[in-house]
Amino acid sequence: MNERCLQCGSRTLALAQPRVMGVLNITPDSFADGGRLFAKGKPDLPRIEDTAQRMVAAGAAIIDVGGESTRPGAACVAAADELHRVMPVIECLLRLDTIVSVDTSKAVVAREALAAGCHLINDVSGFADAAMVDLLAEGSAAVCIMHMRGNPRTMQHDPTYVDVVSEVADYLADRVARCRRAGIAEQRICLDPGFGFGKTQTHNLALLRNLESLRTTDLPLLVGLSRKSMIGAITGKDVNDRVSGSVTAAVMAVQHGANIVRVHDVGPTVDALEILQAVATADCTGGIDPGSALQHRRASET
Repeated sequence: MNERCLQCGSRTLALAQPRVMGVLNITPDSFADGGRLFAKGKPDLPRIEDTAQRMVAAGAAIIDVGGESTRPGAACVAAADELHRVMPVIECLLRLDTIVSVDTSKAVVAREALAAGCHLINDVSGFADAAMVDLLAEGSAAVCIMHMRGNPRTMQHDPTYVDVVSEVADYLADRVARCRRAGIAEQRICLDPGFGFGKTQTHNLALLRNLESLRTTDLPLLVGLSRKSMIGAITGKDVNDRVSGSVTAAVMAVQHGANIVRVHDVGPTVDALEILQAVATADCTGGIDPGSALQHRRASET
């Protein structure tokens, strides 16, 4: 059987084990780290490069660059402003040994990023810009299709579903069909259920529990739970104190079928996933049978 992979332009991402995508928000207002890498109206390139290098060294297989906040209630950013934020960063990161992704829903931004050599387009709108599909069909970069109900300004205004799992699955299947019709190969597509994008806490938890049900085709699943409000609602922690909760959620996502997790805290997440992978693949045939050990202990106590 062929190993599952994601074809990202000139690079291939093997998915025999879970992979980590590191987040670089080049914005003044992203919910977790807005303004940290964007100062005085422009990207802080030395700090960005250092942060990205640290992520790659910690085990990130993908670096995802975003120039427009998609937190609930976020305002639109003009394409020219988004390009001003992300293009210098993309050009800088392409020197690193990693897959470079751009988080954008605008075809005009995606076009410039792809022309520079970007490997993956992470479209949180699921092709709200109709030109995005045809643009992607022209090249060989990968695409992540995400589900979002509404847009960042409206998505949390009483989102309602009859069955959130089946409705998200149907939406993603429809977008995959659009890609196929346009000539985009399945090896270039991954799917994201869009935690927190037009979902209540109940919806988010139902999706996490039923991730495998979203795999209407055998396409990789990308999940972004890092530091989100659903973590805060459970733990009661502030956005900057959600590392433990986020790592736990990433591990659970992988256990339920995620292939890629999008995170702010790369090192702790990679460590946790390495332990999960070691346990899952360990050869335990030479160990003591737990039942026999329990019987031996009970016998010694009588």
